[in-house]
Amino acid sequence: MAKMTLEEWATDQFKTPPSRDTLRKWAREGRIAPAPVKHGRSYYVEADAHYNEPDKPTVRITGGSLISRIENARYGTKAA
Repeated sequence: MAKMTLEEWATDQFKTPPSRDTLRKWAREGRIAPAPVKHGRSYYVEADAHYNEPDKPTVRITGGSLISRIENARYGTKAA
């Protein structure tokens, strides 16, 4: 099957295609199946590829300042 650039694929798939940066992020994170192939600075994808929503959202670490998180990771929760 012929490959096309991410921008061409997005124009075919979406009424209002996402930005090039978003498409490149999706390619790096594995949200497009089958996975795009990178040649130089460009990604190429199969014409019948589709977007997959991630199964679970990314986990963000919360809990105070950077120093307190480092101390918690190093010494456990008893350090404050």
